[in-house]
Amino acid sequence: MNPRLLLPALLAATTTLLTAPAPATAATTTLLTAPAPATAAPLSALIPLSTPTPHFHEYVALGDSWSADVTVLGIDHTYAPSGCAQSTWNYPKQVAARLGVRTFRDATCGGATTVEMTAPQNVGHVPLLAQGVNPAQFDRLTPTTDLVTVGIGGNDVGLADTALGCLNPLPAPLAAPCRSRFAGPGGKDLMSRRIAAAKSRLSGVLTGIHQRSPRATVLVVDYLAGVADDHGCYPLVPILDEDLVWFGARLRELNGMLASAAREGGATFVDTYRGSVGHDVCAPDGTRWVEGLAPLSSHPVGPAVPFHPNRLGADHQAATVLETLGS
Repeated sequence: MNPRLLLPALLAATTTLLTAPAPATAATTTLLTAPAPATAAPLSALIPLSTPTPHFHEYVALGDSWSADVTVLGIDHTYAPSGCAQSTWNYPKQVAARLGVRTFRDATCGGATTVEMTAPQNVGHVPLLAQGVNPAQFDRLTPTTDLVTVGIGGNDVGLADTALGCLNPLPAPLAAPCRSRFAGPGGKDLMSRRIAAAKSRLSGVLTGIHQRSPRATVLVVDYLAGVADDHGCYPLVPILDEDLVWFGARLRELNGMLASAAREGGATFVDTYRGSVGHDVCAPDGTRWVEGLAPLSSHPVGPAVPFHPNRLGADHQAATVLETLGS
């Protein structure tokens, strides 16, 4: 499925589980300041209050659905159209609240690729639910922007398409592993080739940020360990175990590419992966920071977007960004 249509489709599917309409608007300020669920360590516990807090005045967040921390309930359209499905608790909003920045612009949007850094993104695919056009994300950058976070690249390499393409209702050996479809000439994995090829696009994104906001501290935020690289959990997640392990290895490869691009592009790399190992789609509820195929979550309670961070994942992303800034 085209990544631009994937999120609206998931939103439409999971919304059918609702028995009552969602509130018309979410109280963003309340949710930002409300305590995290009991199973999640609050930001104040993860980042000691005695740690000196950097002073930033203008913060811009860029990225895709894993930075928007997309949701079905609690969609915030303060900074982007509802079709971007930004959650009220996403890590950019948590970071902005903790830092107390005077000016904050959240451009993150479900389905975004590096193309949408400089081009508008139509997110009006689901009437009454996903609406609007998100302007080019770089439009939020100014010469006075002094903090930028960017989490992008997964849609460029087809991460979501690959995960959905590996869903398999039949167990082994009745089903063939989907990884066989990615075997390239000379034994080179085609997904690995996509990841390597996307590095130049990430480098171009960082160059564009520096050009527009030359004084900004730029953070490249990677992807949580949503899938382990050493085990699967078929049929809980109906992807053959060997395919899920293969997919987990590609996820680590993608994060390695992001780290390299950040290092070479004058940015700071934020490693959310390492601290999230063990909180993947196979983990039990309350421990799981990325939801599996079942479109329900208890963090927050209600419909969830499959294969995306829940509130616990967003809390970890925010804490890791803040820890990186304070180090």
